[in-house]
Amino acid sequence: MTQSFFLDIATHSLNKYGEELCGDHVEIIKTDDHVIAVLADGLGSGVKANILATLTSKIMSTMLQKGADLIDTIDTITHTLPVCSVRKIGYSTFSIIEIDTKGHARIIEFDNPPVFVVRNQKILPLEKEKIRSADKDVWITSVKLEVGDEITLCSDGVVHAGVGNMLNHGWEWHHVAEFLQSQNLKSAEKLNRRLIETCQKLYDEKPGDDTTAVTIKLREPEWVHVFTGPPEIRAKDFQAVDQFIKQTGKKVVCGGTAANIVSRELGREIKTSMDYIDPFVPPTAEIKGIDLVTEGVLTLKMALTKLKHFNTIYEEPFFNKEDGVSKLLKILIDDSTHIQFWMGRAINPAHQNPDFPKDLSIKSRVIQETMDELKKLGKDVRLSYTD
Repeated sequence: MTQSFFLDIATHSLNKYGEELCGDHVEIIKTDDHVIAVLADGLGSGVKANILATLTSKIMSTMLQKGADLIDTIDTITHTLPVCSVRKIGYSTFSIIEIDTKGHARIIEFDNPPVFVVRNQKILPLEKEKIRSADKDVWITSVKLEVGDEITLCSDGVVHAGVGNMLNHGWEWHHVAEFLQSQNLKSAEKLNRRLIETCQKLYDEKPGDDTTAVTIKLREPEWVHVFTGPPEIRAKDFQAVDQFIKQTGKKVVCGGTAANIVSRELGREIKTSMDYIDPFVPPTAEIKGIDLVTEGVLTLKMALTKLKHFNTIYEEPFFNKEDGVSKLLKILIDDSTHIQFWMGRAINPAHQNPDFPKDLSIKSRVIQETMDELKKLGKDVRLSYTD
């Protein structure tokens, strides 16, 4: 089944201060006809909470993926996990969302903060049905989602952020709702990252609870095509450029030789900029019809290094500059849902040890690692060879 939207999904967590493991766990399963996201919050923190949350999310996502009845799935969890003898509450709470290819969503909630659905920068009211399972209340919601909608699931660490420190009662649900409504961001990654970063600040860098959020945004598919090298056989240059230029979406050319080939085959002039906006980043160039033209391996390696940093550190994106690396990262991270790399097998002798096979070229390894990092951001990433 095909769908007219792309499910942009991002999730981040903060461990409770002093703990090595997070007591929350997220499972995301994608199939041809639906996506399931489960956020489980284990009671307490540390190893025991992590095990309980992982067990809960794994069981529920697997059963639902295999087509198990919803009530049976909930009963399995509510009857399997014990109840704390002191606090008289279940050892794990959970939120689940299941979205099909037509945008029909089913949301299941048990003792986690209510799910946020934002449409046109306003919280969408949800009609919830209550069911009972093992003497516990479970809430079920069905909603038809639209392109542009943002759904956020969170553990109670989000709505407790700042409690007893910067805020008397924590960052309560309606405060989080106001925050989400005020954000007008293109990607789920940026929204989720900003939400967790705000929690971190409210906790004064010392989270008092495990804090997790899952953000799902329905986006129009946005394609980016990156031409990274010439074919091994020059006779295939025209075919490679013709195939690349006919694609729909933004187009990026990385590499001097690749840029010269595109310029020659299209009959369009290369205008090279001599402005070194960042003295450590090679300058860019311009070719009519191409959104960005950069130097090759050096720029790609610098972009990969920053991409790895971006995937591990909670901070505002660093691609608000005008140098080639920043522009490339903005396109790859913020302006895309699907990324297609077009790579030729021609080898630049300056970038290759003659004793190594071609598949171990510097360019090939950098592109593969870049693809791996982009997949961590939920991108649909593909590689095609131009020869």
